[in-house]
Amino acid sequence: MNGPATNGPATNGPATTGPATTGPAQEPAPPASGRRPVGVLVMAHGTPSSPEEILPFYTSIRRGRPPTPELLAELTGRYEALGGTSPLAERTQAQVDGIAAALEATAPGRYLVRYGAKHTEPRIEDSAASLAAAGVDRIVGIVLTPHQSTLGSGEYLHRAEEAVVASGTGVAFAAVPSWHRAPGFAALLAARTGALLDPPGGDGPQPGATAVFFTAHSLPERVVAAGDPYPDQVRESATDIAGLLGLDTREDIRWDVAWQSAGRTADPWIGPDLLAEIRRVAGSGAASVVVCPVGFVSDHLEVLYDLDLEAAAVAREVGVRFARTPSLNDDPRFLAILAGVVMATAPPGPVPGSGAGPDG
Repeated sequence: MNGPATNGPATNGPATTGPATTGPAQEPAPPASGRRPVGVLVMAHGTPSSPEEILPFYTSIRRGRPPTPELLAELTGRYEALGGTSPLAERTQAQVDGIAAALEATAPGRYLVRYGAKHTEPRIEDSAASLAAAGVDRIVGIVLTPHQSTLGSGEYLHRAEEAVVASGTGVAFAAVPSWHRAPGFAALLAARTGALLDPPGGDGPQPGATAVFFTAHSLPERVVAAGDPYPDQVRESATDIAGLLGLDTREDIRWDVAWQSAGRTADPWIGPDLLAEIRRVAGSGAASVVVCPVGFVSDHLEVLYDLDLEAAAVAREVGVRFARTPSLNDDPRFLAILAGVVMATAPPGPVPGSGAGPDG
């Protein structure tokens, strides 16, 4: 919260040395039919894989402007609090491999998966060009963030499409702008949230005792004013999860959307800020705060530092219990959902209108 803008709304990417391919174990076998595979470009933010890479990483985030020594020291201190680096690299590698495995299990040899990062290697452009050159019949672009934003998924998808066009191969590019309402996604998060609301052996419901917040990365207000769909989609996710849990019917629970991890810029960022909300509900009598970071799909700085350390410390300060839902990470059910999104975008059959037969 109110920390360096280390991640935008579309985060959750791997380290500088993240996978350029799905890895030897996940590379699909040639399809028996001889059809060209569908390319799948999985995109994410990226994260430094060592302390030495924090400066170039932060400079990239700031669009080529190096951070001040004070900002660099603050971000470095956050990574140090997590042991030096974030576990995001291995988390995202597992996600990319899991998506590839789910696709391969359903349609052997039909999908070729690559990973591209916004701020680290392999870059989005390089991976998109690699897929285009691999002879795929089209490329599906999907970002590891559920919600659509011009500063988040929009930038990723635009960069990918530009790279595909620049390849000169004529390969079609199909973007997945958001997948927050993919079948099963809300149910997975509802199960995690519900487990924290009704733990075994609990003391039973107390009126207004628990405040539930569904959080996502904040966004500059100017972007929202221009019509960005991101805040509304985050609210849709929260409403879907709350509906599955019946939160509106429970007197012991109040829920809302709150925002976290706003960047250090001159522009105002959307709120309410989670830290302020924790203080507010504590003052109104809440005994517990449960956070479901609906905008994030893996463990990384915004979850492990901003929530587990910073928000938890505020909760202790004001005397309320704090819990947050476990990240989805490489849960096979989650990765199967994303594979389903890819297949819905590019079914494992001939390219529509291509005139290709079974072997085309």
